[in-house]
Amino acid sequence: MNLEFNKNEDLNKQTVYELKTRLKQIYKGGGEKNAAKQKEKGKLLARERIAYLLDENSEFLEVGAFAAEGMYAEQGGCPSAGVVCGIGYVSGRQCMIVANDATVKAGAWFPMTAKKNLRAQEIAMENRLPVIYLVDSAGVYLPMQDEIFPDKEHFGRMFRNNALMSADGIVQISAIMGSCVAGGAYLPIMSDEAMIVEGTGSVFLAGSYLVKSAIGEEVDNETLGGATTHSEISGVTDYKHPNDQACLDSIKNIMSMLGAPENAGYSRIKAMSPKHNSEEIYGLLPENREKQYDMLDIIERLVDNSELEQYKKEYGQSIICGLARIDGWAVGIVANQRKVVKSKKGEMQFGGVIYSDSADKAARFIMNCNQKKIPLVFLQDVTGFMVGSRSEQGGIIKDGAKMVNAVANSVVPKFTIVVGNSYGAGNYAMCGKAYDPRLIYAWPSAKIAVMGGAQAGKVLLQIQQASLKVKGEVASAEKEAELLKEITERYDSQTTPYYAASRLWVDGIIDPLETRKVISMGIEAANQSPIKRQFNVGIIQT
Repeated sequence: MNLEFNKNEDLNKQTVYELKTRLKQIYKGGGEKNAAKQKEKGKLLARERIAYLLDENSEFLEVGAFAAEGMYAEQGGCPSAGVVCGIGYVSGRQCMIVANDATVKAGAWFPMTAKKNLRAQEIAMENRLPVIYLVDSAGVYLPMQDEIFPDKEHFGRMFRNNALMSADGIVQISAIMGSCVAGGAYLPIMSDEAMIVEGTGSVFLAGSYLVKSAIGEEVDNETLGGATTHSEISGVTDYKHPNDQACLDSIKNIMSMLGAPENAGYSRIKAMSPKHNSEEIYGLLPENREKQYDMLDIIERLVDNSELEQYKKEYGQSIICGLARIDGWAVGIVANQRKVVKSKKGEMQFGGVIYSDSADKAARFIMNCNQKKIPLVFLQDVTGFMVGSRSEQGGIIKDGAKMVNAVANSVVPKFTIVVGNSYGAGNYAMCGKAYDPRLIYAWPSAKIAVMGGAQAGKVLLQIQQASLKVKGEVASAEKEAELLKEITERYDSQTTPYYAASRLWVDGIIDPLETRKVISMGIEAANQSPIKRQFNVGIIQT
């Protein structure tokens, strides 16, 4: 056991090291050369602006750090989708911060930039978090305008959200700290308050080149839309500041005067560390996604005092349900058990698979948590629902639908951590991205796909073989083996947490030791947004 523990520990620590190395690279944004150009203008970089704004020694939870990772290679890449977003504390108040990174294509908006900004706004709207926009962007990346401009979830949705948040009383403060062009000019001006930095900040619907092209007028950008113009002549901006630091100080001051948020009333007591050492997770989590392990061992290293009040402990054992506390917050945990279990009927059940009894139990537990106003935490390591004639005749679809229904209709905040596998309909039942978790983060060990690589490879190979057969061709055994290897490798590359995070299927990838922080900050955010909707699961197949 010690040998296996050590092997697991080495591998999992290596994956965390790789995660931190990749993050360090992303934090460089558009590189040193582009950073130097910003510095020459007297500007702070996006991450420096956020660091200056945040309360000293406070936590910051980044959202979408890996957005667009590995994408837009032909355009030279777009680290972090050219915008830094996250939940942090400014003057003691938890808020969402959105800062354009002008070192990446002058802060231009790529398709993933829009998706990431909309995700940041979604988190703010769900949790009623104040939003601080640090604007420094050249606007839409014109060569890709067709993928970012006209559709429902594109650029224009941002301003629609600005309007909805304003109407709903969610505070929005904008600072124009660089370029702010065309449609993007509406974002700061649709905020409650807009400030501008002298010399570097500018805001206009059309820049000087476009103005000359459109109406023949010759005018420089500063006269057209600089700080003096908008603070003294047009009245578009509310505050003018000499530099970035003064501007950020002003935001801190305004934030210090906000009225207290509403309270949703989620239970919190004094936090306790897990009794079992959390670092042991590295040794307990197998280095191979197919291997069995006891999910209870992981849970005991995540929850306060390692205490879990298990619900229906002996029934539906392939899903663990129970009440616990994380950083003092009461939570209902729904987790896939990854070891083989034996039911009281003598049936052996595979780890990571959802059976009728476990789906039935989880649905009931989820409904109970909604009744008691307890936030839900899903720990995913699921390979899917049980298949075969016995399961079908036992009503697995009906029981699975019951669980999906309960998850979909939950009114308490939900948080999802992808520990290992997240396959097929199991992803849905365990609150995947489509089921509106307030936050969803993955460990480096995560795998997200419709099915596992080995199974998918064989299915895809069969499809390819059938296609060859139609053409009258038959692949040799060697060619088949080569095809299977190629198909499986390509498929596996699309199941990594990095592939998922780059497309924002998850909000980020975290060291397992950061899990408590993510859930705690998430519930603290959710606690500012009282439940308004009555819990109702509608029609359930019984």
